[in-house]
Amino acid sequence: MVREQYMTTTPGTSLERPKNEYVYKIGIYGWRKRCLYLFVLLLLIILVVNFSLTIWILKVMWFSPTGMGHLRVTKEGLRLEGESEFLFPLYAKEIHSRVDSSLLLQSTHNVTVNARNSNGEVTGRLNVGPKMVEFHSQQFQINSKDGKPLFTVDENEVVIGTDKLRVTGPEGALFEHSVETPLVKAEAFKQLRLESPTRSLSMDAPRGINIKAQAGNIEALSQMDIKLHSSDGVLLLDAETVRLPKLPEGTRGGSGISQGLYEICVCPDGKLYLSVAGVGSTCQEYSRVCQ
Repeated sequence: MVREQYMTTTPGTSLERPKNEYVYKIGIYGWRKRCLYLFVLLLLIILVVNFSLTIWILKVMWFSPTGMGHLRVTKEGLRLEGESEFLFPLYAKEIHSRVDSSLLLQSTHNVTVNARNSNGEVTGRLNVGPKMVEFHSQQFQINSKDGKPLFTVDENEVVIGTDKLRVTGPEGALFEHSVETPLVKAEAFKQLRLESPTRSLSMDAPRGINIKAQAGNIEALSQMDIKLHSSDGVLLLDAETVRLPKLPEGTRGGSGISQGLYEICVCPDGKLYLSVAGVGSTCQEYSRVCQ
C-alpha cells in the first residue's frame, strides 16, 4: 500500500506539489504470508477431521435425543436394552429387569453386591463366587411373594417359616446338637428312622411323647439299655398282646438261691414291678407292692 500526502490551496494560487519522499508498505509479505496461509489451511483440515470424527462417534455409539445406543433416558431413570459390560463399580438405587425377562448378573470371577450406610461403611455384602455364596450381615431373610418370612438366619437362631421342611437327601438330616420340633414325619410309603450311631438318643417332652405308626411296626434298637421314664404319670402300653420273647427262664439251684433273674409282675391297676424269679411264679409273694 502507498501512502500519499495532499495539500489544499486557495484558488488563484499555484503551488508545486511536493514529491513523495517516503513510501510505507503495510501488510504481511513473503514467507510470513505463506506461513499464515499454511496455518489457516492446517486449522481447516483439523476442523474437518474433528467434525468427521464427531459424526463417526455419534453414529457408532448410536447417540440420539433419548439416549445412547441401547441406553435410554426415561422419567424413571436409565433403561438398558440387551447385554452390557461394566468395567468399574456400578452405583444404583434400584435395578430391575423387564416384565417379560429375567435379570442376569454374570462375571468371570465373582459378583459382589454391597450395601452402605450414610458414612460409607459396608453394612451388608453378598458375594457370589464360583465355589461359594457368602452373605455378610446381621440378619439374612427370605420372604414369599406375599411378604411371609420363609427363612431367617441371625447370630442366635435359624427360623424356617414354612409349614413343612422336607429333606430329600438319601442320608437324611444330621444334627450335631438338640432339635426342637412339634412333629417329625416321614413321607408317604417311606420309613422314619431316628438314629444316633455313636451316642445316645433322647426324646423329652413336658406333656408326653406320642409315637405312632398307622401301617407298620415301631422298632427301638440299642446296643445297651432302652429306658422309658415318666416323671409324673404312667407308662401305657396299649396293645392286644405285649410280648417279651427273649426273657430267660430261671431255675432254682440246690441251695435255693436265685440265679439273679427276676420276673415281671403286673398289678391290677397296670403297675409293673420285679419279683425274684423261681421255679414257679412268685408274683403273689409280693402282691403288697400293688397296694
